[in-house]
Order: sequence, then C-alpha cells, then structure tokens
Amino acid sequence: MRWTGLRRSVNVEDRRGRGGMIGFGGPRMMAGGGIGTLILLVVIYFMGGNPLALFEGGEEYVATDEPAREVPADDEQGQFVTAILGSTEEVWSALFERMGREYREPRLVLFDVQTPSSCGYGSSAMGPFYCPADARVYIDLSFFDDLARRFQAPGDFAQAYVIAHEVGHHVQNQLGLTDRVHSQRGRVSQAAYNDLSVRLELQADFFAGVWAHHAERARQILEEGDVEEALTAASAIGDDRLQKRSQGYAVPDSFTHGTSAQRVKWFRKGLRTGDIDDGDTFAVREP
Repeated sequence: MRWTGLRRSVNVEDRRGRGGMIGFGGPRMMAGGGIGTLILLVVIYFMGGNPLALFEGGEEYVATDEPAREVPADDEQGQFVTAILGSTEEVWSALFERMGREYREPRLVLFDVQTPSSCGYGSSAMGPFYCPADARVYIDLSFFDDLARRFQAPGDFAQAYVIAHEVGHHVQNQLGLTDRVHSQRGRVSQAAYNDLSVRLELQADFFAGVWAHHAERARQILEEGDVEEALTAASAIGDDRLQKRSQGYAVPDSFTHGTSAQRVKWFRKGLRTGDIDDGDTFAVREP
C-alpha cells in the first residue's frame, strides 16, 4: 500500500506507555485482572457479547480534548495509523460536503493493555472499537500482530481496512444510524437486535470499502495484492469463523458482526461503487 505520501491526521492521541490506568482522577485496577480476564474478554467477544460491559458502571470517564502526546516521527506503525486516519478524513469530509453536511472528524486513541473510554474500559483483548459517546476510535496496535499471526490476515492494507471499518462506525454515528439501532435494545427480541447489530457492522464494512474506493481514485494508494489483504481480513473476523474457532460450531442467532461471506460482500461492494447510497444494509432482506 502506498501510504507514506498521505496527509497525517492531527487527531491521534498516543496513550501508549501509560499502562492504561488513566482517568477517573487516578489509577484504577482492572477487577480480576490477568490472563483469566483476557481469555474471558475474548470468549465474550467471540460469543457476540460486549466486553465493555464488564467494566461499565461505577465511576464515569469523560473524555476531554486536552492535548495528547504526538506519535513519534520514527514510529512507523504509529505514523501509518495517522496517515490512514488522515486519508479517511479527506474522503469523508468530501462526501459529507456533497450531502450538504459537515463531517466532524473523530479522534483515534493508541493505547496498550487497557484504557478508559466513555463507553467503559477498553482492553487489548477486545480488539479495536469505536465509542460513540466520545467519538473516538481505540486501537492497541498489538491487534495487528494478532491479525497477521492468529488470523492469517497480514498486510498494511488489512490494517487500513480495520481502521476504516471503525471510522465507518463514526460515519454511522454522524448520520444518526447508531442511535437508531441502539434505541431498539430491549424493545425487540435479542435475536432481532443481533440482526440489527449485524447490519450495522456490515454497513461499516461497506463504508470502509467506500473510503478505499475514493482514496484510490484520489491518491492511487493500492498496490498489487492489497485488496486481497483486506478481503482476507474481513473474512477472518466473520462471526461464523470466530465462533467455530473458539467453540467448534457457530450459532447464527448470536451473530453480531456478520459472517465472513457477508463482510467480504459488503466491503467489496463499497470498494466497487464508492456510492454511500448503495450501502443501506437495513433495507435488504438478506444482508
């Protein structure tokens, strides 16, 4: 992937090296910490649950816009993240302008081990996530090592897909789609809510493809094999593959992110069309 010439975003907060124990007026230990907690978080994620729920409640963390440490110039992986985020800012600002709207850029937090967010504590074991309450994407860069080794999905464009997917959730938040789905929690059956969650995730995959489409047209970022890297990553983190990996079988009614085939389908569609109007995953019978 050709990324070194991309504009760097200034919306990256580097919290690495702080041990994840910030906020709440002082250090806060993770209850029942250690390997057991990490395994529990992974199992909850694979089963379609929300690992953040383990750490919600009690004290509330309120994110601020205070200046954060900049990513060091010699940190290639950190600079890569700032470049991809900068590219998403360019693409989505232009697309929102065409819609007559203003794109409010998200912030991206680099952390290690764990970190507080307005959605609860984030952990390395959870993988990247977006918190709509503070409009931040959270990433522990060790996830990319797991993506390459454990899930056999290496490559810089696979990593870019992951970032673009989380930014896709920010786009949904800006468009009011996130609140529309979350408002149905408790109003519909769990199976029905899981279906809505799947559609939300697949739309974020579609938006990642839309970003790639326009970034390629504007900056010629793609090299041979890049698209295959992203498709491999999308397939590797499908609910069916994750559940079979963790428990030996899949439970479709518990899916919250979509199957491998669905994730590949919607990313590919966004990449092909680049048209945000083609990504209404809620309007189709079978996403």
